[in-house]
Amino acid sequence: MGIIRDSKTDPNKILPMHYMWARKYYKGGIANNWTPEEVSMQRDVEQWKSSTALTPQERHLILLNLGFFSTAESLTANNLVLTVYRHVTNPECRQYILRQAFEEAVHTDTFIYCCDTLGLNPEEIYTMYENVDVIKAKDEFVVDLTKSILDPSFDIVDIKTTQQFVHDLIGYYVIMEGIFFYAGFAMMLSLRRHNKMVGIGQQFEYIMRDESLHLAFGCDLINTIKAENPEIWTHEFQAEIVCLIKKAVDLEIDYAMNACPDGLLGITSRQFVEYVQHIADRRLERIDLPTLYHVENPFPWMSQSTDLSKEKNFFETRVTEYQTAGSLDWDDKD
Repeated sequence: MGIIRDSKTDPNKILPMHYMWARKYYKGGIANNWTPEEVSMQRDVEQWKSSTALTPQERHLILLNLGFFSTAESLTANNLVLTVYRHVTNPECRQYILRQAFEEAVHTDTFIYCCDTLGLNPEEIYTMYENVDVIKAKDEFVVDLTKSILDPSFDIVDIKTTQQFVHDLIGYYVIMEGIFFYAGFAMMLSLRRHNKMVGIGQQFEYIMRDESLHLAFGCDLINTIKAENPEIWTHEFQAEIVCLIKKAVDLEIDYAMNACPDGLLGITSRQFVEYVQHIADRRLERIDLPTLYHVENPFPWMSQSTDLSKEKNFFETRVTEYQTAGSLDWDDKD
């Protein structure tokens, strides 16, 4: 029995389970459940309307991140539903993929909520992927990485097509969700740490926790396919993947430098560069490839944001539990 394109697998029969790690990710996703309306945006609105609460650079940074994430979440959801689900035939993995698709819908709704609450121009925000060069470059890179399996005629039938599927999974999970999202996370959580746009910052923190699960599931999926099809993991294929990740790092550094050219609240632009390089090394390690950059994490508090077990709900007195870090064991907390 295999995890992809297995004709012997009955996708309607989830028991007995064969990949218990997939079940753990599903339970972790349930433990992380949230909706954007749970987060108060009152202080964000006050700061956004104020002429002194935010600098022009901070406003640029916020708009750029909203513009990138608002369309990137839709891009990831489309890849997930239209391609990954079709080829991953194992039922417990499909159960998690359905949970992940729901979370991508929540993330998409989050940016609708942010735009509506702040009174932003949706035409400006939702066309940045066409009009802002650093966003357009990232989106086009990922679209190009994953276009093969979007072809309705694509099927996994041999070594070459299995490699293509893994190539596209790496583009989707490792690069898009594992590298391209993280400079934006660091910027928005930096603002929150200084009591600026705390509502949006909390939502970005919740999204990051979801994405940590997505990334970990994706890496386990990739590694399982490799283990079941060892002939695909050639030196040439590995070198191709390393080149893709190096290109992704360059694009993410360009994005970070455009969003934050002069640093932010005591953080230098160089630290953002080092952070992107650091997480890229962690992603390479996770799929058994050699690291490239060998830099320390300049933002250890980013791991803490993922690891925190509880967050206060602004609207209610209850505490929303986040059990991800305590119930699951993986290496992608940065």
